[in-house]
Amino acid sequence: MLETLDGYYLWIKAFHIIAVIAWMAGMLYLPRLYVYHCEVARGSAESERFKVMERRLLRAIVNPAMIVTVLLGGLLASLPSSGGWNQPWLHGKLTLVVLLTVVHGLFARWRKDFARDANTHSQKFYRIWNEVPTVLMIGIVIFAVVKPF
Repeated sequence: MLETLDGYYLWIKAFHIIAVIAWMAGMLYLPRLYVYHCEVARGSAESERFKVMERRLLRAIVNPAMIVTVLLGGLLASLPSSGGWNQPWLHGKLTLVVLLTVVHGLFARWRKDFARDANTHSQKFYRIWNEVPTVLMIGIVIFAVVKPF
C-alpha cells in the first residue's frame, strides 16, 4: 500500500507543509490573544469576545492543523522514498514536534482557564510563551532542511 502512495510523495509533502503553516500560525497567534485578554476585565464584553476568538482559533484551525500535520508527517516518514524512520535528523525533529505538541496542550489548558475566568498568569507570562513555538519551529525546520546528523 505504501509503495502505491510513494508516487504521491510530493503532494503529501506539500499538504504536510500547508498544515504546518496553519498550525504554526495558530500557535503564534493564540498566546498573543492571551496577552490582550489579560488587559480586559473579567466578564466584560471584550473578555467574552476574546473567549470566542480563542475557542474558534483552537478548535477550527490549530487542533485540525496539528492533527493533519502529525498524520501526514507520519505517512511521509513511512513512505519508501522518504528514507524511513531510522534517520537521526528525523529523531531530533520528532523530539521538537513532541515538545511543540506539549506546548499546544498547555495553550489549550490556558484557554480553558480564560473560558472559566480563572486565568492566573500575567501578560509577561504569555509574552514569554509566545516565543516558545517560534524557537521550536526554528529547530524543526533546521532538522528537516539541513539534516545536521
